[in-house]
Amino acid sequence: MKILVTGGAGFIGSHLVDRLIKEGYQTVIIDDLSSGKRININKSAKFYKIDIVDKKIKDIFHKENFDIVFHLAAQKNVRTSIIDPIYDANINILGSINVLENCVKCKVRKFIFTSSGGAIYGDAKIMPTPESYLPQPNSPYGIAKLAIDNYLYFYQLVHQLNFVSFRLSNVYGPRQDPEGEAGVVAIFIDKILSNKTLIINGSGRQTRDYIYVDDVVNVFVNALNKNACGYFNIGTGKETSVIKLYKIINKVSGTTTKVKHGPPIKGELKWSALDARKAIKSFTWETMVKLNQGLKLTYQWFRKEYEKKSKK
Repeated sequence: MKILVTGGAGFIGSHLVDRLIKEGYQTVIIDDLSSGKRININKSAKFYKIDIVDKKIKDIFHKENFDIVFHLAAQKNVRTSIIDPIYDANINILGSINVLENCVKCKVRKFIFTSSGGAIYGDAKIMPTPESYLPQPNSPYGIAKLAIDNYLYFYQLVHQLNFVSFRLSNVYGPRQDPEGEAGVVAIFIDKILSNKTLIINGSGRQTRDYIYVDDVVNVFVNALNKNACGYFNIGTGKETSVIKLYKIINKVSGTTTKVKHGPPIKGELKWSALDARKAIKSFTWETMVKLNQGLKLTYQWFRKEYEKKSKK
């Protein structure tokens, strides 16, 4: 079985590629390295440096003859999508359609998409939020993810493309990028290691559902050999406030890093947690890593990386 992972040099994508290769799958990566890192690329994977918007990816599809496609490549920054929605839509909508069109033309058996739970549902009135909840995205990023979810229904209906869309909660872990706003865990740990003041936007009472990257990879891999199709929330179902997250990270790091509050971010979700019971049943899956344990593992990884850079 040959598998394509778009965005395979990124945070989640690189962990997925490592696992697929470990399981013995022939794995190919497409990534333009705009946010992914070359150092994340598994040496046993075949790598193509190309943008998913580029029409030339059709040559890769025809050459490689993929069985399964994991689509993780994306413009991932919510704030960027608000500032420049055209740029966001070009990558997250048109780029994704470009990949889907090639999946149809080259008869890919299954398309597994990385969607977003919080960004799609908005500030939901039901917590944790089930897949049946009416989506109300409050950012162009969330709108784009929902658009592709709807396109997937079309591609299945008209072209019989089997699909799974995983609506992820807030994923964290080793290799997460501390730049930008996409990963608060990585941002906080980076500030601690750099001995800089942490900035909490707004009151800090806003909540998220934090899930460790290995748990996400587990359900991705389980989906390879399951017949389940459709939309699936992936999360722990538990809310954690930003203030509580800060306190846990301080504890696992053994520090008392200073914190100050900045202005709230326009369009930021007030709360989010996902009901993942459908995925648990469909993919024989469950979350294994508790938040304290995952944050400790993540901090240890970042500290080792920080020490490596300090010695250079």
